[in-house]
Amino acid sequence: MAAIVQFENVGLRYGHGEEVLRDVTFALAAGAFYFLTGASGAGKTSLLRLLYLAQRPSRGVIRLFGSDVVTMPRARMPLLRRRIGVVYQDFRLIPHLSITDNVALPLRIAAVPEEEVREAVGEMLAWVGLGHRAAARPSTLSGGEQQRAAIARAVIARPDILLADEPTGNVDDAMADRLIQLFVSLNALGTTVVVATHDAQLLAQVPAAQTMRIAGGRLADPAGASRVPAWRERA
Repeated sequence: MAAIVQFENVGLRYGHGEEVLRDVTFALAAGAFYFLTGASGAGKTSLLRLLYLAQRPSRGVIRLFGSDVVTMPRARMPLLRRRIGVVYQDFRLIPHLSITDNVALPLRIAAVPEEEVREAVGEMLAWVGLGHRAAARPSTLSGGEQQRAAIARAVIARPDILLADEPTGNVDDAMADRLIQLFVSLNALGTTVVVATHDAQLLAQVPAAQTMRIAGGRLADPAGASRVPAWRERA
C-alpha cells in the first residue's frame, strides 16, 4: 500500500526545553490500522499533534498526502485538515451547539446538502447510542456521552486519516468494543486509522492492526509500520 504519512528524523521541542520527540522516522500505509502505545508522557499525544497539523516539528521532514507540511504555507493547511478526523482526549465539543450541530460541523464545512447532513447525523448518533440526546448541549452529557459525540463528529465525514487519542477512556467495556468496531468498519472503507491507547485489551480486538511503541520520545521498531519513508526507498 502507498504511504499516506511519512516522517524522517523528526524532532519536537516546546519552547527552549528538551526534545519531547527525537529522531522519529516511519511511514503509515494508506488504508492500514495502527495502535500507538506507550507509557504516559512517552510522547503519544505530541506525535498525534504533528499528525493533525496542530504543531510543526522542530526539525526533520513530514509529508502528508504527498505534501511537505514543514514548509507548507499556513493558508494551505485547512484543506489538509479536512481530510483528517481527530478524537481528542478532552472532546473539544462546541458548548453552545447541540450534539446534532457538533456532529454535523465537518459536513457543513464541506458544504454537504443539509438534507444529507440531517440523514447522516441521525444515523451516526443512533449508532453511537446518542439518538435520544440529539438536541442536548455538551454540558448536559456525561463524559462517556461526550466521548461518543466527539467520535461521531470525527468519523462522520469518512476522513482519509482518523486519529484517536485514548478514545475509549471514558466509556464502559461494551461501548468501547462498539467504538473500536466503528473504527474497524471505517478502516474497511479505506480510512487509515491511528489509535493511541494504554489499553492492552484493545490491541487484541484488531488482530490485523500494526503496533507502534513510543518510549522516551523515540519510536521503537514498530510491528509493520515502515521505518523508511517510501520516497527514500525509491531514491
